[in-house]
Amino acid sequence: MVLGAQLPWRTALQQSSRRSYTTTPHACRTCQAQLRAAQRPAPLQTSFRPAYRPLQATLPLSRDFSTSPARRKEKPPVPGEDGAEVKEEVKEDVTDKPREEVDSAEAKSRSEPTPIPSLIDGKGAGAGGESGSGGGDGGGKRRKGQERGLAKIQVPDVYPQVMAIPIAQRPLFPGFYKAITIRDPNVIAAVQELLKRGQSYVGAFLLKDQESSQDVINDPSEVYDVGTFCQITGAFPAGHDGDRALQAVLYPHRRIRLSELIPPHRGPPAAPEAQAAQATIEAVPAAAEPEKEPETKAETKKGDVVASFEEQKEPQKEVAPSTQDANEKAIDPEPKSEPKYDPTAFLRTWPVSLVKVENLADEPFDKKAPTIRALISEIVNTCKEIGAVNHLFRDHVSAFAMSQSAANIADEPAKLADFAAAVSGGEMEEAQGVLASLNIEQRLSKALEVIKKEHMNAQLSSKISKDVESKIQKRQREYWLMEQMKGIRRELGLESDGKDKLVERFKEKANKLAMPEQVKKVFDEEINKLAHLEPAASEFNVTRNYLDWLTQIPWGQRSAENFGIKNARTVLDEDHYGLKDVKDRILEFIAVGKLRGTVEGKILCMVGPPGVGKTSIGKSIARALNRQYYRFSVGGLTDVAEIKGHRRTYVGALPGRIIQALKKCQTENPLVLIDEVDKIGRGHQGDPSSALLELLDPEQNSSFLDHYMDVPVDLSKVLFVCTANMTDTIPRPLLDRMEMIELSGYVSDEKMAIADKYLAPQAKEMSGLKDVDVNLDESAIMELINKYCRESGVRNLKKQIEKVYRKSALKIIQDLGEEDGPMAEAKALTEEGKEAQKASENDTTEPQITPEQSQIEKETTEQPRVGLSVPDTVHVNINKDNLKDYVGPPVFTSDRLYDATPPGVAMGLAWTQMGGAALYVESILENALTYSSRPGLERTGNLKAVMKESTLIAYSFAKGLMATHFPGNKFFEKARIHLHCPEGAVQKDGPSAGITMATSLMSLALDKKLDPTIAMTGELTVTGKVLRIGGLREKTVAARRAGAKMVIFPRDNWGDWSELPENIKQGIEGKPVDWYKDVFDLVFPDVEEAEVNRLWRKELAKPPKEEREKDEEMEMELLN
Repeated sequence: MVLGAQLPWRTALQQSSRRSYTTTPHACRTCQAQLRAAQRPAPLQTSFRPAYRPLQATLPLSRDFSTSPARRKEKPPVPGEDGAEVKEEVKEDVTDKPREEVDSAEAKSRSEPTPIPSLIDGKGAGAGGESGSGGGDGGGKRRKGQERGLAKIQVPDVYPQVMAIPIAQRPLFPGFYKAITIRDPNVIAAVQELLKRGQSYVGAFLLKDQESSQDVINDPSEVYDVGTFCQITGAFPAGHDGDRALQAVLYPHRRIRLSELIPPHRGPPAAPEAQAAQATIEAVPAAAEPEKEPETKAETKKGDVVASFEEQKEPQKEVAPSTQDANEKAIDPEPKSEPKYDPTAFLRTWPVSLVKVENLADEPFDKKAPTIRALISEIVNTCKEIGAVNHLFRDHVSAFAMSQSAANIADEPAKLADFAAAVSGGEMEEAQGVLASLNIEQRLSKALEVIKKEHMNAQLSSKISKDVESKIQKRQREYWLMEQMKGIRRELGLESDGKDKLVERFKEKANKLAMPEQVKKVFDEEINKLAHLEPAASEFNVTRNYLDWLTQIPWGQRSAENFGIKNARTVLDEDHYGLKDVKDRILEFIAVGKLRGTVEGKILCMVGPPGVGKTSIGKSIARALNRQYYRFSVGGLTDVAEIKGHRRTYVGALPGRIIQALKKCQTENPLVLIDEVDKIGRGHQGDPSSALLELLDPEQNSSFLDHYMDVPVDLSKVLFVCTANMTDTIPRPLLDRMEMIELSGYVSDEKMAIADKYLAPQAKEMSGLKDVDVNLDESAIMELINKYCRESGVRNLKKQIEKVYRKSALKIIQDLGEEDGPMAEAKALTEEGKEAQKASENDTTEPQITPEQSQIEKETTEQPRVGLSVPDTVHVNINKDNLKDYVGPPVFTSDRLYDATPPGVAMGLAWTQMGGAALYVESILENALTYSSRPGLERTGNLKAVMKESTLIAYSFAKGLMATHFPGNKFFEKARIHLHCPEGAVQKDGPSAGITMATSLMSLALDKKLDPTIAMTGELTVTGKVLRIGGLREKTVAARRAGAKMVIFPRDNWGDWSELPENIKQGIEGKPVDWYKDVFDLVFPDVEEAEVNRLWRKELAKPPKEEREKDEEMEMELLN
């Protein structure tokens, strides 16, 4: 056994070396001396400089977690415990000191840190009042027998005033370090000044506003009143040039309560006075002057300085060990009276927060109480469970357990509660509640609640981490196995890599196609490029997509066409009723194809009003010819790329719609229907109608060049069928490339047959009444046609019939009832549907929020319900009398606008996009005819330019006709006439109303009524010639719909009239005319010349002179 191994100083040395923060290898005696000289802090200055210095000069540049032990003459140095700050002289006979005192001092120092000495202006200054050892000669000249020891500074139990620093997010708990960042320059300067003066104590209070980042408390309500009394153990510069900051490490010692806030001084801070800054200095004969240089060599030799601001129980007795040489000074046993000193008084003139605080002590408690022991046990177990899933938390627990002086952690439940709240990530209010609790049982309970939440978060985080890890591992394992399997198959020759397989697949597809030589050359080039590209290259996917499109075009693949005339007629009759001329034109087209063996080189265009079956006729042609059918609409199309495709350089490029049609149909000879060709648009992307010129030109489409494909594609075998409502908006070059087939509107008997054969059965089946006795009478259908649906097509008629059947279905369900009858809801649901409905009723999620996938699976099923059967006892009959109960009152109450036309009203015929329509022309006198009246013409009715010219031509012709044939009638010389065309909201234009306007004016001039069953159309010249018009079929249909019995039309349209079906001309007498004289003879058959000349003579007679003068005077008065 080594002699003296159990001596107290040896024990202290061993324990301090074990608890040192850094491990240093053994060095020689000379190196140890140099190291101690470099680490030895300078003595505390007795005079202080002003706090306003540059940040880089005042911030501590380094910190040391151990103090330099003083060299003893006979024994090894004893290092301080946990960075002890004050060195005081001890007696030489250290062996006489009881061991119990040493152990208690060591135990107390384990949990309380000491400030870290900082270098201010190149000189050491202890943060907690540490004094340097040694004089200006570096301690080399020591007197014989002098011995020094280390003792720990005690944290003051009572502090008069303390500078308050607000902190955010989380409160500080006693015994647990925390680093804070200070950005306020005034607070930074105050902290530096406190460090210089050796007063490193502040109060930390939690801000109530989590988003606040202030460093000064302006009002006590901004922070919680319970905080911690902290010691600054280190300070470091932070931030950049534009944003200076100070990072301070705080060690909280105890709980305090804010009792009073001293408002911050907003003026500039005053320079600290030397006298106020001095501490209680003992054994110093004279104080240094502030203006003098810092300690000179003579002054530093006098001894070290010890500063202590702790208030003792007996303020009159202050005992401090002398720092002078032992042979020159002795301890003064007499108490010295010193004035009461306030260490933070100098900060009252600084713009920082000073507060008065009171210490908070924990309430007494019984460690052996069952509740406390249970809470401690639960907290410890929870910490263990969290540590099992969170390695960082486990490190915190280990460090906390090692730092405790007590053998059993249950002996310090207060520290355990503080630890649980400090390391958890709970809410700010919950952590503050733990800090403010002085009752240990309540504190433990709140800490347990916080740590339980942390446990739940740790479990959730662990679960998420394990799930992600398992998914990654599964994918890595699958990838590894797939790569192994590929390698094995490749070695066995069973499979090549993906790129080689892709190239082989493209070559196999190309061998099955009859590619032209030019296309084959491009394919070979692209396939060679693909073989040399890496799959990760961006061009690889572009080339692969191009080859995919190139091999999906049906090069040389055609469907077997059927040119049978009988088969075509059967198909057309099955799909459409009437339209004899259209069907004949299609049969002619098919007959030519039968003789030639092909129908290429023809582009058909169906022109007609909406609802007459243009699109369905195109589908019927495809079915009759046994061709694939593809339809796309160009209505509103503004991008040329939709027709000719995009360049391959663009992201997401695609071929045009024609190439897509070939890919979908997989034949070179499909029927492509281009719908709404008259409504094609034009934008900044180009003119699609011009792009259609190449597509629809038989001379050019044999080598159509798509921008994406960039190879010629033969489209000559494609049968193009276009549809349009009118030809006026189709560009002339495009219209010239198409063969027009006009489809006029349907007459009443055609609509009746269509409704009975096609529309009614389809609507009945769609309404769920296929097997139900619901009868739509013919009288009801005729009423729908005459009073509700007068348009040329049958689309509106279809809607009205569907409405009738829907109303019938609703009436049947309401009459049968839904409670227990055959229409009960429970009978319609399947078993799966009932379960899904029940799950949906339990779902409280808002409709606009999508539920979770598991809930969606419960609420959905493949077949939730089935249709219900209506009993055979139900019978519904809809006829003309009860039709209004289903579709409402009639829209048209009469067949025509006038049952009996007054003089000046004539019925004309007009063509519209919806078919034909009856157009009335009305003429009236604006004022009474007198000798002094003046002529004039007013025109209204939303007339466009051409129709306005027609009114002037008709007016001039009528005046000429009256002057030539009836010179005695002076009507037009004195009449002011107003001509109007009804329905002013509809724009009207065209020359075909010339004879109608002239007839209206002549009827007014002759004061004769016209026959309301006579309708007319024709363009009139000023000489009376009647010119050809268009749309005679539609106009005839409109005349029949309006109840006309005679139609007057130009003789040049006699061929059109003769081609009209007999069902349209039935009941109508056609009267062709060459000159207006023929029209006049038809509408005014019984006019006598003498009678017409005498007409209006009385009204236009010259009045006596007196009456004329009276009338002139009245006119002058009106003018004035």
